[in-house]
Amino acid sequence: MTIDSLFEQLKHPNPNLRERAMWELADVRDENTISRLMGILDEEDVTYRRAAVKALGAIGTDAVPSLVNSLVNSENATIRGSCAKALAQVAANHPDVPFPNEGLQGLKTALNDPNAVVYIASVMALGEIGSPAFEILAEALKTIDNVALAVAIVNALGSMGDMRGVEVLTALTNDESADPYVRESAVSALPRLDQVINYKGK
Repeated sequence: MTIDSLFEQLKHPNPNLRERAMWELADVRDENTISRLMGILDEEDVTYRRAAVKALGAIGTDAVPSLVNSLVNSENATIRGSCAKALAQVAANHPDVPFPNEGLQGLKTALNDPNAVVYIASVMALGEIGSPAFEILAEALKTIDNVALAVAIVNALGSMGDMRGVEVLTALTNDESADPYVRESAVSALPRLDQVINYKGK
């Protein structure tokens, strides 16, 4: 199949065909594939847009510089959110490849995005990256006053499986000056973190 027909398949109603097209695109891509996929990130067609996000995730770390650039610089919140989601896909699809520092820094910047979709997606991406992103999340938790963002970070720390999270979350459960909703989230994230750590240890 040609690259053009694979791009057509990303719009296909059948999710299995879309999935196959994403991975094939990652295999046979040329020097324009990443920029063409980036161009789909503001499509009205949600299926097509999501397929492009996943295809960028399938490509992996080569897509990170373009994704970070749009995540940090695009005027369009839909594009920024899609970039954060694609970075999460890169981490999920390529867990054995060290996540580029450029990607971590871009996501760190996006935690301050004015748009909730963008900052929540960025937290989820950092959670997916795991331990290399731990300090960014723990640091942000100390400095932000956005409750929704804080709760998202607490949940990300709760599912990350990093031992250091126990200390951060425990401190938060005991911090009487913290927002009650954030404290409550930390209380319920702790047993979850425990499970993840125990599961990883097996």
